[in-house]
Amino acid sequence: MTGERLPPLLEVRDLRSRYGRTEVLDGVGFSVAAGEVVGLVGPNGSGKSSLLKCLGGLRATSGGSIAVAGRAIQAFSRNEFARTVAYVPQHSGPGMSLRVIDMVMLGRLPHRATSSDACNQRIALDMIQRLGLEPLALRHFSELSGGERQRVLIARALAQQGRLLLLDEPTSDLDLRHQLAAMATVRDVADRDGAGCVVAIHDLALAARFCDRLLMLRQGRVHGDGPWRAVLTPANIQALFGVDARIGSDGGLPYVIPISEGPINGID
Repeated sequence: MTGERLPPLLEVRDLRSRYGRTEVLDGVGFSVAAGEVVGLVGPNGSGKSSLLKCLGGLRATSGGSIAVAGRAIQAFSRNEFARTVAYVPQHSGPGMSLRVIDMVMLGRLPHRATSSDACNQRIALDMIQRLGLEPLALRHFSELSGGERQRVLIARALAQQGRLLLLDEPTSDLDLRHQLAAMATVRDVADRDGAGCVVAIHDLALAARFCDRLLMLRQGRVHGDGPWRAVLTPANIQALFGVDARIGSDGGLPYVIPISEGPINGID
């Protein structure tokens, strides 16, 4: 039995973006299926954050196309796009005076016309519980640590219940326990809810453990795309990060151990 093939949830073709005269993204192309977690890896300045902002409609492109569920992102209304795509920034300023519960409720704003207040509150509380934020629910966002704020932003994005979740280094301010919990939550959202997830992450072992595929960026171009064993090779690590590395798995858990063979940034 044959049928029409469904388009990927996210399809990016020949994407380009400039910052002044500098091409920060140069011909990037890839796709993400529903229920798939794709990790963006690469050194600082490789284009990971710029790519996520383009996907989220937060940065202008100079060429190429971005489609979500077969539609160009320009075809979405602002509210419809907010119901479809959720974005978690790398950092958030401390100035917000809202309580944590109210911050997470902001994720329900795109659904106000179609969901009751009781339903919206229930979903927000579910996400607070999912991220282990119950003890912080009535505290003000401005009082929280960087890691606590990051968990609140993840909860807010999950409350949007978008089909596509974009996360810019969601584990950067988290301790080890909460790094694992945050990535396990992303994995669960993909597996249980069928969301497609694109996650920029510096911890290569964590990316290999939780992501279906890795997209490796170098100077705004795709340097590798595939399963972690195909992308995280000694040659690629040396080419992008300038270090040798031991790569493998122990008990099914991937590891990447960088090995310094000389001075780094002038430090012996």
